[in-house]
Amino acid sequence: MLGLQKERELLRRLREGVINFDEEAVVEAARECIELGMDATRAIFDGLVPGIEEVGRLYEEEIYFIPEMLLCADALYRGLALLREHVVKKDVGVRGRVLIGVVEGDIHDIGKNIVKMMFEASSFEVYDLGRDVPLETFVREYIRLKPDLVCLSAMMTTTMLRMKPIIARLKEVNPQVRIMVGGAPVTEHVAARWGADGYAPNASRALKAAIDLLVAVRNHLAGCTAG
Repeated sequence: MLGLQKERELLRRLREGVINFDEEAVVEAARECIELGMDATRAIFDGLVPGIEEVGRLYEEEIYFIPEMLLCADALYRGLALLREHVVKKDVGVRGRVLIGVVEGDIHDIGKNIVKMMFEASSFEVYDLGRDVPLETFVREYIRLKPDLVCLSAMMTTTMLRMKPIIARLKEVNPQVRIMVGGAPVTEHVAARWGADGYAPNASRALKAAIDLLVAVRNHLAGCTAG
């Protein structure tokens, strides 16, 4: 059985490996997590994710710049590539089809990729549009796929503004569309003002927010049917 002290050590090594953009350290710690039977989801969200969140803070404070950010992302993805194969799929009590993408002009997709992985591990059907996605693509794919939820991501204040017209256009296509937004500059107030139905301040809370939103929608529909 993996002891608490060893678990904490592995989580620290994952976190610090990402912060120090040390790919080999991340790979070594991730492999040890797997060999010792540590929960892969915990390794990701209590090890790798706090590391990349700290990298985001260092970037905001201009201690790190784009080159360091990219190197840290490489280290994160090396760890994810190993650990995601061992994430146990969970039944969260709700199924759904999710359309997800980073808005046009923004190429920061770390948060989006982590959220996508969480959805997939929870048995959601995920359609990933990638990054730098134009409004027209969101609308076209929404009409084609008819997802239960559309997730918009942005990591910059300038690109965050692109969310507003996407939300408005999707609501024109279908007033009942459910949209969730997230990313570093996004706030709950902004999300509500622009007409989004859900908001997640970080990747760790995105899955719960999505489940709560879909459950509320389905309860509402069931009530309407019963009435």
